[in-house]
Amino acid sequence: MSDAVHRALVLVLSFSGISLLAVGGGSAVLPEMHSIVVGEHHWLTDNQFAEIYSLGQVAPGPNMTMVAVIGQHVAGWPGWLAAVIGFFLPSSLLAFGVNRLWHRLEDWPWRASIEAGLAPLAIGLMAAGAWLLARLAIHDLVDVLIAIATTAILLWRKVNPFWLILAGGLLGFLKSM
Repeated sequence: MSDAVHRALVLVLSFSGISLLAVGGGSAVLPEMHSIVVGEHHWLTDNQFAEIYSLGQVAPGPNMTMVAVIGQHVAGWPGWLAAVIGFFLPSSLLAFGVNRLWHRLEDWPWRASIEAGLAPLAIGLMAAGAWLLARLAIHDLVDVLIAIATTAILLWRKVNPFWLILAGGLLGFLKSM
């Protein structure tokens, strides 16, 4: 078995497992994804992971299409396909099945409890993802100030995030000069 095929199999199996944990969205599994591709297999560096995540945020479509870029980097086109199938297929099938069952269990007393329990779980998973990204992206006082300013603007003003992304990119460019 070639190395690319082996990596593609590892990708599909790894991403299938974490896709089922993506409660609250794909960002909820970023720490585990980082652990697999950076920590365990050393396929990417911290900076590459952060850059691929950023690319996924600004590219049109779902932000978790970043898994395709990771797959491509790890194992070429077989990796691209494995990462996309592994990440999107299991969670899509689970969502389809649960949706069909959920409507049948409309009067089930545990339904409200499950919904109430999933909300804090999703928030915790997303907070862990945000913490990981902050750890990867914030290196000095300027980065801290940019993060604080961006958060404050988004919390207290209705501003299109595009302008904040553009400003952050410009500041990052100026900082690198």
